[in-house]
Amino acid sequence: MVDLSLADIRALSEVASCRNFREAAKRLDVSPSALSHTIASIERRLGLRFFNRTTRSVALTEGGAAFLRRAAPSMRDIEAAIHEAKGYGTEPGGLLRINGSEGGLALLIPLISTFLRDYPDVEMDLVIDGELSDIVGLGFDAGLRSAEYVPQDMIAIPVGPDQRFVVVGSPDYFSSNPPPENPADLARHNCVRARLPSGRLIRWEFERLGESLAVPVTGNMIAGSPDLSQIAARNSLGLAYVSQNAARADLTGGRLVQVLDDWTPSYPGLRLYYPRHRLPSATLRAFAAHVRSANRKGV
Repeated sequence: MVDLSLADIRALSEVASCRNFREAAKRLDVSPSALSHTIASIERRLGLRFFNRTTRSVALTEGGAAFLRRAAPSMRDIEAAIHEAKGYGTEPGGLLRINGSEGGLALLIPLISTFLRDYPDVEMDLVIDGELSDIVGLGFDAGLRSAEYVPQDMIAIPVGPDQRFVVVGSPDYFSSNPPPENPADLARHNCVRARLPSGRLIRWEFERLGESLAVPVTGNMIAGSPDLSQIAARNSLGLAYVSQNAARADLTGGRLVQVLDDWTPSYPGLRLYYPRHRLPSATLRAFAAHVRSANRKGV
């Protein structure tokens, strides 16, 4: 009988998910060479080639795909059982893995700082992910994303205040371009579009008096992130659609000017979320209580 460990199956799953040994090794916190040796050992023990490798890509073989279709659900069930077993503990400790965008996770850092002072035995692993990933399937304790994107079967806790996207431009840009008075006027402006980490372009969305619309803006620049689009706007390359919180220092310092103010209301902000049906660990319960307490204090 061939003996495979849970770690072996997780290694296979991560390589299959990433289609890249180096990226999978980062997720598993091992070296690429060690991961390659692990996969080779599994293939040798089972007598099955799992991946077709080239210098540019890694793809599952038919046999490898069939194996993971059977094994991966069992692996997730075992991991869920381990999580639930940990949940019966009373003292917070060990690893807490949270998945979210870089900007969202940055808002958690002050809360994590005070939490770790109270619970020094806890280790936090913050994994940046621009996709709307399945936190249960990927083995995370919790996720962080905008309220509108949290699945319905999750417990969701507000993190920070409501959010607001605004349209901004530099004083120099507006010296030769009249400010837009309504979203339709954006058609006459050079708009710096921005991409999310997933690669999707951010939609310029507006709302006033119950009317909602998304404007298909155009311009001669696409920035790889909202932060880059804000820098471009600060350098008079056009208008940008950015988080008001991110732009606050530039707005206060006069480097940027906000327009279409009555068309950009606030909306529910970030939520820390975790599965409703799974008993959370003592560590997650303590951290969730810490976030709730910060909300009550207005931190």
